Amino acid sequence: MTKNPLINAFSASAYIVLGVTIMNFVTKPLRNKPDTFFAPVIFLSFLTLSVAVMAYLFFYQPVMLFIEGKKKAAVNLFVKTVGFFAAFTAIALGLLFFGLL
Repeated sequence: MTKNPLINAFSASAYIVLGVTIMNFVTKPLRNKPDTFFAPVIFLSFLTLSVAVMAYLFFYQPVMLFIEGKKKAAVNLFVKTVGFFAAFTAIALGLLFFGLL
């Protein structure tokens, strides 16, 4: 990803919103039907994809910095990315709590 923690955290949040939107859109016509064998298969596949995407967004650039010997910059980038993501999550929870979402 980038070395900008704000962009990395925003990308993670955008991926989550996109994933939930797609899952809601795809499953809407299936709500009154019983689950089949493929429901857990799709769930686990999406979970695996999400873990890979989040690992890339949160860890790729810090690991590259760490390998280059820039350990302090690597930790700093990771902590800032997680911090921004935590702030986005807190804002979303606040909006949800106050009925704005």
